[in-house]
Amino acid sequence: MTAAVIPGLILDVPVDPDAPVASDWLATELAKPQYQAAKPTLFDQLAKAISDWLNSLQPRAGHAPPSFFTLPSVLVIIAIAVIVIAFLIFGLPRLNRRSKVTGSLFGDDDDRDSTRIRRNAENSARRGDYTTAIVEMFRAVARGLAERTIVSTNPGTTARDFSTRAGAVFTDHTEQLARAGEAFDLVRYLGRAGTIEQYQEVANLERELRSLKPARDLVDA
Repeated sequence: MTAAVIPGLILDVPVDPDAPVASDWLATELAKPQYQAAKPTLFDQLAKAISDWLNSLQPRAGHAPPSFFTLPSVLVIIAIAVIVIAFLIFGLPRLNRRSKVTGSLFGDDDDRDSTRIRRNAENSARRGDYTTAIVEMFRAVARGLAERTIVSTNPGTTARDFSTRAGAVFTDHTEQLARAGEAFDLVRYLGRAGTIEQYQEVANLERELRSLKPARDLVDA
């Protein structure tokens, strides 16, 4: 036997391998990256399996189609197959638009989520500390809208700026947002003591916005 040539492998000396040796050579050759890259992907295998299965449902010459082989059933089967393939490619869909938001909030570093901030506000209110409760509840409003990707905040965002932009989204709550931002500034920066009435208004605003869809989206910094 003259020098044998296998794709990607040249045998420089005449050999006549037995079956085990030839098998080892073939396995070694096929293990090379160029052959592995040519292997069908999981998606290719799944698509072929679905195609073969659908083809098997089609009636053959001289045979009546099975009772379940109707247009509606085939459409349902195809729809299910498409959904399965979409899950494999894109993964599970997002159930809502809420995302993880952390970082500076009205001048302070704050890595809490809106739920935790809201609970802190409610705890402060129960202790009668309405000044802290107002600050925390307004922060919960801002963090909640940012988590829903409706109105974003950055380290330079002020309470008034946030209230203005949120009011452009929730047009029926423009005045309440403006008053909430003003209350935040009064107790946070001007040293005013918060009142139960101010806290209740901000708390009611937070509760309403939490379950309300915006009139239009305004996602900006």
